[in-house]
Amino acid sequence: MRNSSTAGGINGTKTPRMIDVARLAGVSHQTVSRVLNGSDAVGPELSARVQEAIRLLGYKRNPAARALASRRSMNLGVVSFGLALHGPSLTLLGITEAARRVGYTTSLVTLADFRRETLRDAFDHLEEVSVDGVVAIAPVKGAVATIRGFAGELPLVGFEPGVLDDASSISLDEVLGARLATRHLLDLGHRTVVHVSGPPDWLGTEARIRGWREELAARRCVAREVVVGRDWSPAAGYEAGRRLARERDVTAVFVANDQMALGLLHALHEAGISVPGEVSVVGFDDIPEAAYFQPALSTIWLDFDAVGRCCATTLLGMIGGSKDQAKPVPLPPPVLRPRSSSGPPPRSRTRA
Repeated sequence: MRNSSTAGGINGTKTPRMIDVARLAGVSHQTVSRVLNGSDAVGPELSARVQEAIRLLGYKRNPAARALASRRSMNLGVVSFGLALHGPSLTLLGITEAARRVGYTTSLVTLADFRRETLRDAFDHLEEVSVDGVVAIAPVKGAVATIRGFAGELPLVGFEPGVLDDASSISLDEVLGARLATRHLLDLGHRTVVHVSGPPDWLGTEARIRGWREELAARRCVAREVVVGRDWSPAAGYEAGRRLARERDVTAVFVANDQMALGLLHALHEAGISVPGEVSVVGFDDIPEAAYFQPALSTIWLDFDAVGRCCATTLLGMIGGSKDQAKPVPLPPPVLRPRSSSGPPPRSRTRA
């Protein structure tokens, strides 16, 4: 990158412009614009040069001027449910970061439920702050369809786990993730796998049950009754773990999320059952703490941050009227992270 002490914003008081960034980076004005708008048409080396020039100059876009020119508010609405959970919270971070990179702010409305009056209040607020479009983080059955009824003519993109065939819904392949978790345990030699699911009516619950059943069916293994959690908490996993500790033929458990797996591990420890010596456990989500459980938790990693970025870029493409930009980009597949909580089954068919 060329260095210049006379460029605006480094030593002087002149407010740096986009053309100043282009000159310092040694690229065209159009290239800088593409980088600022998050385009994939700029290679990583050029993008890095532009980002460094932006940093050196202290260049900041003028949202008011851009909004005036585009007749847009430069504000995205986010309607969310379940932000206390790992996936939705990381999705929100991805949305806000992707929006910020292209000069957009975000207005967040959190929902406690999906009653009509709750949604009406949410969209009344979004109308007041004049959003250009809405992302719905609503991972429960029927939520995004209900929200669409209130969004009216606003462009809307939804985060819907397990919904892979809707152009306006963004999702990771959680069915595949559940299959990978189940397959890992079967490959270790377990005859079947018990599933501790999330609560009913959640899309993630349905997707993970489906993947678990599909993998067992593909391997011609018996599917035992699903142990349904009352919520996604460690307490719910602990309750399930106490129940399974009494079932002496259980050797492998796939748990619907890592927080529940933590509670299940605690229940098995209290019952004097070793993991993975007597029972192997695999979780889902790969929360940052999973590697530090005792034992370290085998789990499935999903890139929820990428989901958020994809939601934002897809929505921005819809707002801009670009069919190509509005198409969701491929998301990283789920990845098995094997750790010390999973291993071969005990030598006997049932625990002693």
